[in-house]
Amino acid sequence: MKILQTNTAPNPRRVRIFLAEKGIQVPYEELDLMKGALKTPEFTKLNPFQRVPVLILDDGTPIAETVAICRYFEEMQPEPALFGKGALGRATVEMWNRRMELGLLLSVAQAFRHLHPAMATLEVPQVAAWGEANKPRALEVLQFMDKELATRRFIAGDEYSIADITALVGVDFMRPARIQRPEGLKNLARWHEEVSARPSAKA
Repeated sequence: MKILQTNTAPNPRRVRIFLAEKGIQVPYEELDLMKGALKTPEFTKLNPFQRVPVLILDDGTPIAETVAICRYFEEMQPEPALFGKGALGRATVEMWNRRMELGLLLSVAQAFRHLHPAMATLEVPQVAAWGEANKPRALEVLQFMDKELATRRFIAGDEYSIADITALVGVDFMRPARIQRPEGLKNLARWHEEVSARPSAKA
């Protein structure tokens, strides 16, 4: 078993944090996406969407997509439960993780991919107007998060979950995407400081 990744990309980091929270160790194989490693025929057979991470099981079966990989390990090792417990708990975590994924992380990633000069050869065509349009979308989600975090410790409730992982990676990815986090969001700042202090955040 191994995980194919690009260390600097946000989605592999989500998997690394998830596994660190579980205490699961899996070897990683580094692929340089900037040098076209995800465009090769060999990698395309594993993931036709040419994205990392990809989990390769011992029998050679590939599992792509970040949440799918995390769900595999959640099934293999249920505790600590990072997808919630019970019908309501799991649905709540799913709801908030989806909001953080589509509302925050995707907006930040689009700004990065369409505005950062280093992505010009990979995001063809780069549409600067689309990159700029995604910046206020991300900031709107931060305001929403700050309001919600006034009522609870973590994104989806009182327990740390995959929703916190997705949100943390989204907020941290704002730096390379050159999106300035607004001042005055005290609840967001409190949450970010707490989740960043967890050992898993360094994975």
